[in-house]
Amino acid sequence: MKEPMKKNIRIFSILITIAVPLLLLMASIRMLLNPFYLDYEYNLNSFPPDEFGFSQADRLHWGKLSLQYLTNNAGPEFLADLQFEDGQPIYNERELSHMLDVKNLVQLMIKILIFVAAFLGISWILAWRIGWQSQFWKAVSLGGWITLGLIGLVLLGVVLDFDALFVGFHHLFFTGETWLFYVDDTLIRLFPEKLWSDAFTFMGVFTLVGAVVCTFLGARLAQKHQ
Repeated sequence: MKEPMKKNIRIFSILITIAVPLLLLMASIRMLLNPFYLDYEYNLNSFPPDEFGFSQADRLHWGKLSLQYLTNNAGPEFLADLQFEDGQPIYNERELSHMLDVKNLVQLMIKILIFVAAFLGISWILAWRIGWQSQFWKAVSLGGWITLGLIGLVLLGVVLDFDALFVGFHHLFFTGETWLFYVDDTLIRLFPEKLWSDAFTFMGVFTLVGAVVCTFLGARLAQKHQ
């Protein structure tokens, strides 16, 4: 095989390997950004009640609207216009600012997810057309192995010290202490730590399943196309 061809295959394989963990992680997160996750969490017997007065119905109502904001095209006024029966706003300015930061991060993630999924789809078609299917599936399998390692670390962090993992996550994606709130702020009342620790666990499990499929199915298909 000519040297330029070998180089192209290496680059092709590296890009596929990097794309697989990104796809699996972001797809798992996107799955949890749906109302069914709040339905599940708020109905758990172990889910902590709101000591400041939100009922389960209140949490479902305001929580789903907040989740909807993260994935729709509305501006900050979508949340800023929400009010309690007494006319008080649901969220204060600090909470609105943080939710805008989260929305921007989620929207960016969704765009990257679509791009990565399209890239992998086009890469598979290209591999099929020019006879690189074995290299493609080997790269998918390697990406699966890398994902298994990453998720193993995440799940270990959840078990050993979720607080440290949670703080580290926020320091990575948000500036300063803009993500810290009082216990009676609406964001904390709607989305307590229990919800986040479960979300990290579910994200890990969903990604783990995808990684296992990629690892072993990729290896099998790579061998088939040799």
